[in-house]
Amino acid sequence: MNPSPPSAPATGAPRLQLTGITKRYPAVVANDGVSLTVQPGEVHAVLGENGAGKSTLMKIIYGAVKPDEGQMLFDGRPVQVRNPQEARQLGIAMVFQHFSLFDTLTVAENVWLGQDKSVPLAEVERRIRATASEYGLGIDPLRPVHTLSVGEMQRVEIIRALLTQPKLLILDEPTSVLTPQAVDKLFVVLKQLAGEGCSILYISHKLHEIRALCTACTVMRGGVVTGVCDPSQESNASLSRMMIGAEPPALAHREVTTGGVVLRASSLSLPAADPFGVPLIDIDLEVRAGEVVGIAGISGNGQKELLYALSGEDQRAAPAMVQVAGPQGLVPVGRMNPRQRRALGLHFVPEERLGRGAVPSMGLAHNLLLTRTDAVGAFGWLRMGQLQAQARAIIARFQVKAGGPNAAAKSLSGGNLQKFIVGREIDAGPRLLIVSQPTWGVDVGAAAQIRGEILKLRDQGCAVLVLSEELDELFEICDRLHVLAKGHLSPSVPRAEATVERIGEWMSGLWHAEVQAHLRATSAPEEAGHAQA
Repeated sequence: MNPSPPSAPATGAPRLQLTGITKRYPAVVANDGVSLTVQPGEVHAVLGENGAGKSTLMKIIYGAVKPDEGQMLFDGRPVQVRNPQEARQLGIAMVFQHFSLFDTLTVAENVWLGQDKSVPLAEVERRIRATASEYGLGIDPLRPVHTLSVGEMQRVEIIRALLTQPKLLILDEPTSVLTPQAVDKLFVVLKQLAGEGCSILYISHKLHEIRALCTACTVMRGGVVTGVCDPSQESNASLSRMMIGAEPPALAHREVTTGGVVLRASSLSLPAADPFGVPLIDIDLEVRAGEVVGIAGISGNGQKELLYALSGEDQRAAPAMVQVAGPQGLVPVGRMNPRQRRALGLHFVPEERLGRGAVPSMGLAHNLLLTRTDAVGAFGWLRMGQLQAQARAIIARFQVKAGGPNAAAKSLSGGNLQKFIVGREIDAGPRLLIVSQPTWGVDVGAAAQIRGEILKLRDQGCAVLVLSEELDELFEICDRLHVLAKGHLSPSVPRAEATVERIGEWMSGLWHAEVQAHLRATSAPEEAGHAQA
């Protein structure tokens, strides 16, 4: 059945109405009789923990997954959306949590693939620049996708969806790449779209966002709808209880008692590795045993380049520019590879779950071999029993929903795979842990668990460096904060002295004037004392 034309809605009908939607997979029922109603101009949240069935339901609406049972009405008319192209013809656009972009094509070419082919590529480039400027989503349409960070790829997906001028816009975790100021601006845009009649399905694990933006909320747990509410009338605690059956545990912070320097970057400068990269400029950074140091910043400001230089994926730095503590003191590691750095106790969680953090087609037990070799015996023989026992222990400790230690990484939801990858590195007992986006796309319960494990690791004397675009997360777990902007690293600020407004301004590179003013203020009394003498 072809989708109904978007120009003829039934009078007074909901924009979207789902009834009895069911989708079964061999190991799980992802959606079990789900019903959902979205009105024209409504910003409707779909809330649930990882694996609750939210993404499957959104893919059914968008035509990427076919339901086994149930009915879908769009503007009051029954439709069977067989593929995303038919969804776009109806006026449905979606921003996926896991991106659907071709690495070898440019941003503009990727966007053009989903547009009317009668529109010239040059016009698509112009529209991308205009939309990016209007919504504060800066991106170069001529950049190849393989040069983009995860956050920048998400911007491409948002822009691509907005260019279709949708009647129903599905957004999956859309704000993880934005400053607080940019989030406020995006919310103004979304409310404007809703005011013009566009319906928005909004998936986020940031409960305060849902309460501030959304006018209705459907809660899912285990593939079924467990409740519908007005989120503006709820608290974070009540939404958590509806979603996971309990409130996430409060994190316990202790007084920081730091040890020696475990990681030091000294005047770390590196030219961009590709024409679209960001050069690192005089990065000075220290992380001590027993502390969590956070680096905030908008994606695409040098995070990827800094992580590559620290993890050993980029070995162009002079040896002394990066130093890691060894048995006899700091060791110059600028030219060492990741395996050599792991021998010193450095473990690393990349931002890309699939492809760098895990091999999609391999089982979880075999994915341990990417960074763990304790189950490798003499002559390279694998101790499969030990490997599977390790995977089972991580699955149990971090409450990973998976079909056992041999489940393929790609079969897990994004949040569950993230829990496994973070758990793999924490379970290794690192002396230095570098984590990028530790809870991106993870529900509130799992996020609290991951953050709690990071603090436990710190309390055991591990040095932890966290790069995140979630300011709430950094304020919650970090002892000191830096900001990375355009390849420059700001001075550190104790968490007690940091504010969202201040860090948000610094994320735009505005710390230099503040630092200079502080230096002038502190030097003025000294100069006055010299004058009196």
